[in-house]
Amino acid sequence: MATREITTRTDEGPQSISGYGSMKSANELRNPGKHPSGSHDQTGENLAQVLGWFSIGLGASEILAPKQLRKAAGLEDGDGHHVLLRTLGVREIASGVGILSRRRPTEWVWSRVAGDVMDLASLATGLASSKAKRGKLIAAIAAVAGVTVLDVLCAKRLSHSSGKLTTSGAIRVKKSIIVNSPAEQVYRFWRDLENLPRFMNHLESVSSLDENHSHWVAKGAGGKKVQWDAEVTDDRPNEKIGWRSLEGSDIKNSGTVLFKNAPGNRGTIVRIEVEYFAPGGIFGDAIAMLFGEQPSQQIEDDLRRFKQVIETGNVVLSDSTLFGTGLSQQRPAQPLRTEFH
Repeated sequence: MATREITTRTDEGPQSISGYGSMKSANELRNPGKHPSGSHDQTGENLAQVLGWFSIGLGASEILAPKQLRKAAGLEDGDGHHVLLRTLGVREIASGVGILSRRRPTEWVWSRVAGDVMDLASLATGLASSKAKRGKLIAAIAAVAGVTVLDVLCAKRLSHSSGKLTTSGAIRVKKSIIVNSPAEQVYRFWRDLENLPRFMNHLESVSSLDENHSHWVAKGAGGKKVQWDAEVTDDRPNEKIGWRSLEGSDIKNSGTVLFKNAPGNRGTIVRIEVEYFAPGGIFGDAIAMLFGEQPSQQIEDDLRRFKQVIETGNVVLSDSTLFGTGLSQQRPAQPLRTEFH
């Protein structure tokens, strides 16, 4: 059976609710009250365009002239720095293209912030070398720090205007998927919270304490375990489940899952909205994105696995990731999509 996709439109351009999921959001801006929810932030978008072209220009310089940049930065001589600069150049160009190809490139600007942090760490390491020219190196660190400030300001503006960052500083994620099963079955499976680790790879276990309270254990960054207790705050059979973490949790979070009949009796639309405070703040979330550990990425994959578990009883991995190792995470298989309007 061909997978179908419903295409809709938001402030970010064409969006979709497909058989294998997508995220949509719109809300708030940098200064609450001055900009209505989902408003257009031309200043943030213009700054993003400038940063995108800056990324491409810097990346090209790092790839084509690493020796000259190394000298300008005051780093000691060595082929290792040339390889590092070329690698950073590829990353810069990827970020620049990502920014320029999107109308509201929030995630790509945050990737620049994460890259800035890595650049600052690399330059700071160079200070330990007796062969480094400290004056030039300190000037380079100051220059990167200045660009980092611009990246952070731009990323925060875009995050607020798109609804991905709340006024309280929590990160908001919205995603949705169509599951080819009735709402009663989909709700019943999700409501049994101990089923969640079957399709949420970052969860090690969920233990029900009573009808509305549970204990969660998850895999955090670097393999560290994080735990929290949660309570169900809203339970409407076949329609909605709401929850929030309790005091003392390692990660403060809350959210809702909505279950709605899809048009044309094509199953159930599952919409999830999560708000969380990332360990290390928004910087920690940006760095996690580079390693595929950002919750927004995880939730999208979780929904694809959820669909597969409900429809087939198993999670199918694509051939290209079946034997993947290292930083690349195994992803659920994604079929070709057929659009209709």
